[in-house]
Amino acid sequence: MAFVHNVEIVWDDLLDAFTSGQGDRVYFLDRMTGEIFFVPSALEDEEFWRQLERNRERFLEIPRFDYGVERQIMSGFIGAIEDKGLKRLLDGSLVGKKPYGKLNDILSFFPEENERLLEIKDEFLTSRVKHWLEENNLFTVEMEEMLVSRI
Repeated sequence: MAFVHNVEIVWDDLLDAFTSGQGDRVYFLDRMTGEIFFVPSALEDEEFWRQLERNRERFLEIPRFDYGVERQIMSGFIGAIEDKGLKRLLDGSLVGKKPYGKLNDILSFFPEENERLLEIKDEFLTSRVKHWLEENNLFTVEMEEMLVSRI
């Protein structure tokens, strides 16, 4: 069993990397310093990529944002809405039926539902980041306490 490596990681930077929808970037975490950085995914510097590969124990690639999971969360959220009119609007928006609006714009008129969606997304993201940190032996009890206090 591997040991847990304690390093200070800026939580907001880690969340930004996990939620980045920018496909032209690859995010990494330096296990030794806790620094989070990105490089262009199209970077053609072969020596850089070789160095990264040689030091893969030190530099962990942060998983990309998954739009499929985002759609699953939205589908589950919409399925639990009791207001039939709102449910119909959001369903249509999710599948692109006309007339449609952006989900966030529609939910801006329903603050309780918008808040519930934000809580669902926060819980999912926190769980995903925690799992990734555990897999890479970077999760500590102190971090668990911090995560619980943020929710």
